[in-house]
Amino acid sequence: MDSKSEAPSRNFASYNNLFYEIGAKLLKSMRTSIITDPPDGKIPALLPAAEAEKKHRLELLNHPQAATDLGLQDQCIVFPTAVPPMRPYIYNSNSQIIQTAHEVMINVEMAHDTRIIRLDRQSHLPASVQLWLGDSIGHWEDATLVVDTTNFKDGGGFFGDAGGMYGTDRNLHVVERFSLIDRETILYRFEVEDPTAFTRPWKGEFTMTRSAGPIFEYACHEGNYALIDLLNGERVSEPAKPAPKEP
Repeated sequence: MDSKSEAPSRNFASYNNLFYEIGAKLLKSMRTSIITDPPDGKIPALLPAAEAEKKHRLELLNHPQAATDLGLQDQCIVFPTAVPPMRPYIYNSNSQIIQTAHEVMINVEMAHDTRIIRLDRQSHLPASVQLWLGDSIGHWEDATLVVDTTNFKDGGGFFGDAGGMYGTDRNLHVVERFSLIDRETILYRFEVEDPTAFTRPWKGEFTMTRSAGPIFEYACHEGNYALIDLLNGERVSEPAKPAPKEP
């Protein structure tokens, strides 16, 4: 064994394979992307204004001056796994689905967000009412639950990955379809349209598999040292200001 292999890991105080939930099965189609349209499996490009806002938000994320410069997940407000279209993450991607006569509730393990899909309402809330998870109304088409979501809270419109979740563009419109294809599997399909963010609409799908495991408690605010440490680290890294000259 050489000296390099004996060296201790530098991945200190970070996530490792113990936390990651890596799938073990491939789709029968061998498709490797959640995105089904465009055919190249990539999310469409952003419009210039949205791209500029994304760049601005990344700059704030890299050099935060206040807690609000950090992502919503860093502030323990909301996580992308709960926001339509719901996206799986590398861990804590479990969801508990509860159905009543008037709504379907999706309790998401990550950050414990509970999304409510109203089945007894056919129109959305007034445009002035904006929510981090949007306003979701649903109806059944045979055995498929179709959910229409608008009224997203405009958190600055960060359209990137979970590393900088800032909310969505207020013009985002998402249509989702939940289909139980067998006793253990839900086919989840979604369509995204946002005329002030993306150059074109896009679609995606993946499957959700039934699990016997519980939804574990997600304590985010408790012991959230990351928020303080990130801001302290930025203060330490700032160049020292020269002392004022004496008159």
